[in-house]
Amino acid sequence: MMIFERCLKIGFKPVRSKKHETWQKILPDGTILQVRLSHQHGKDIPKALFHKMLKQAQLTEEDFRKLLV
Repeated sequence: MMIFERCLKIGFKPVRSKKHETWQKILPDGTILQVRLSHQHGKDIPKALFHKMLKQAQLTEEDFRKLLV
């Protein structure tokens, strides 16, 4: 499962696709979360970028790992 499909699994929806994918989720309190996903063209996402994306999505690494199953 790709990272994009994991975003859909937790309620994010794609809102823009240019150089980077932008995904958005609106929380019940009206807060808007946006995550920018970089196209790595078959390469692994650098660890620092991965953690930045998790922070934008308000996810811990443990939360993300749970989405892998």
